[in-house]
Amino acid sequence: MAEVTEILSALERGHASAAEDLLPLVYDELRRLAAWQMSQERPGQTLQATALVHEAWLRLVGNGNDHWEGRRHFFAAAAEAMRRILIENARRKQAVRHGGSLHRTAMELDDLPITGGAPDDELLAVDEALDALATHDPAKAELVKLRYFAGFTLEETAAALGFSARTAKRDWAYARAWLYRKIARRRG
Repeated sequence: MAEVTEILSALERGHASAAEDLLPLVYDELRRLAAWQMSQERPGQTLQATALVHEAWLRLVGNGNDHWEGRRHFFAAAAEAMRRILIENARRKQAVRHGGSLHRTAMELDDLPITGGAPDDELLAVDEALDALATHDPAKAELVKLRYFAGFTLEETAAALGFSARTAKRDWAYARAWLYRKIARRRG
């Protein structure tokens, strides 16, 4: 763990090889987070977990804005990058030129139509509500990002944010209720 923090500091100081040293240390964790997130997506998703990790990595170290205050901050930034990628992908798929509101339909051998739900709509609704929560309470919004988009457990989230497990559980319950109300108002 300390090695990751040291490499992040070297990366911040401008050491070009630090990114090469960092990737092997964090790749498995990033891959696990991306795989969890992709497991929450509907079947037939065109974005794969590996592609999500690679795109997030490019956004994290490829933009020249390599300033992290340690391992916790790095993984929070990775979760945010993955969130943005998934939101952009959902918006792109809802564009008229990509099928707009059409839903993919699969046919069984007995020709019974099975239509998928609309998780992209849900993802966009959560994103919009999460932006509002970030304005209202940034700490709770960070907790939601780590839980919903990165797949952290409550204990992992508490450790990452420096909260007690009890505080994380209470804040998670509050944030879920707050987001539910916000999304329900949007739909109703």
